[in-house]
Amino acid sequence: MSDPSPVRPAAPVLDVWCDLQCPDCRDALDDVRALRARYGDRLELRLRHFPLEKNKHSFAAAQAAEEALEQGRGWEFVEAALGRVEELNRKGEPFLVEVAREMGLDAEEFDTALIDGRHILIVDADQAEGKAIGVSGTPTYVIDGKRLDGGKSQEGLRERIEEIADRLLAGQD
Repeated sequence: MSDPSPVRPAAPVLDVWCDLQCPDCRDALDDVRALRARYGDRLELRLRHFPLEKNKHSFAAAQAAEEALEQGRGWEFVEAALGRVEELNRKGEPFLVEVAREMGLDAEEFDTALIDGRHILIVDADQAEGKAIGVSGTPTYVIDGKRLDGGKSQEGLRERIEEIADRLLAGQD
């Protein structure tokens, strides 16, 4: 007997390759917010980590974002930290714990996660995958197998992502 309930196709995925100490990623926040507002759960936005060597706190920030995700507030943490990249540059890892505390997250657990490195493998895996598909800077978006580089300019990127997302969503009807 077949199941009469229609199987809802999986939402298209937009991978956002990001360095949380990157001013260009901060500038891309408005686009990310707009995409989340426009599509809600019809488009799965996935934060992918690509800490750049030149940003000495970005690897720790990526681990902190994973801890925030584990505590249920990943994107909120990303937005809060990215919105204050200058403070991260100045204060380093203590700033990440400070943001977690301000958000009402378990700051002690954040501190412990940064010390014990429990999220390092996730960050390393993202970075390796990013390199394998040609990510070289941040932000970089990947949707439907297409890589869109936002490191040079954000100009027109959101429109291009929306075009692809709309086409993918239209194909689901």
